[in-house]
Amino acid sequence: MKNKLLTKREQEIFDLLALNKTTKEIAKELHISEKTVRNHISNTMQKLGVKGRCNAVIELLKLNAISID
Repeated sequence: MKNKLLTKREQEIFDLLALNKTTKEIAKELHISEKTVRNHISNTMQKLGVKGRCNAVIELLKLNAISID
């Protein structure tokens, strides 16, 4: 894990979101439900104090919590 801000699962989800994966694709890849993916995204947005998954990705990139490489 790159930091302590995100849980392991949140990290996995946002790494995939940064690669432009959809909720459905992430759920399938991680073998979890789409609702669980949305819950993790929502929890992370609350932690960061942002609205919208795009803003969460931007904030995580700024914090070097995720990368797009």
